[in-house]
Amino acid sequence: MKIAILGAGAFGTALGGILANNGYDIDYYDSRVEKERLSDVVSDAKMILIAVPSMALPYLIPYLPKNKPLIIATKGILSDKTFKGFPDYMMISGPGFADDIKAHKQTKLTITDKRIEGMFKQDYLIFDYTDDEKGVLMCGALKNVYAIYAGVKGLKRDSKELKKYIKAASDEMRIVLEANGAKGSTVDCYCGLPDLILTCGYPSRNYEYGDLWRKNHNYKAEKTVEGISALKRISRGEIAVPDEAILLKELLNLSKNFA
Repeated sequence: MKIAILGAGAFGTALGGILANNGYDIDYYDSRVEKERLSDVVSDAKMILIAVPSMALPYLIPYLPKNKPLIIATKGILSDKTFKGFPDYMMISGPGFADDIKAHKQTKLTITDKRIEGMFKQDYLIFDYTDDEKGVLMCGALKNVYAIYAGVKGLKRDSKELKKYIKAASDEMRIVLEANGAKGSTVDCYCGLPDLILTCGYPSRNYEYGDLWRKNHNYKAEKTVEGISALKRISRGEIAVPDEAILLKELLNLSKNFA
């Protein structure tokens, strides 16, 4: 079966490598270097895996056929409204760096459809399952946001201060999910708390951005920082931010000063 992978970055190629090893025919589309071939790539595929940065996704949506299954591996999407009108879409997310997956290190991932488990079956991959697509999407975006704030606060890996912060942040994530119609319990999946823990420290780009901004308020990231995009969209009202989300409100106010 041919699978089109939209996004030939680190995570897209890591997932594509697994699928290729499992016997699937893979065709990559890299929006950074090609523009014209997208329609051909998706028309020839039986299934489409999306691994582009979240800010690139709106430009691809109009080209996606609604009669083919979508696997969403992009993190940073706050709302499932993006996929309204697509009858068959599923998520794969969790605390896995691309280099770890490529090195066949044990990686835990959350899925929203059992078909994914069969497609990506490898001894080093462990899956849990939820039917809460919206919650998985939101966890993938919010953990990046809270990781930036951990960097801004200068919290160090394995410190008591970071552990306390992660507890407060994960509690807030439950509140934010429920305020937006998702399940608070999704934070207990690999895509939630475990991914938050992984992201709140180096080599996470989100944590790195916060840490470097703390040291130099004029710092501007040279690479994509998904949490910055998510903060901008939250500030525009893409999701509801309840009063109890104190850390998130603090960061939204602080983010007005980000370069």
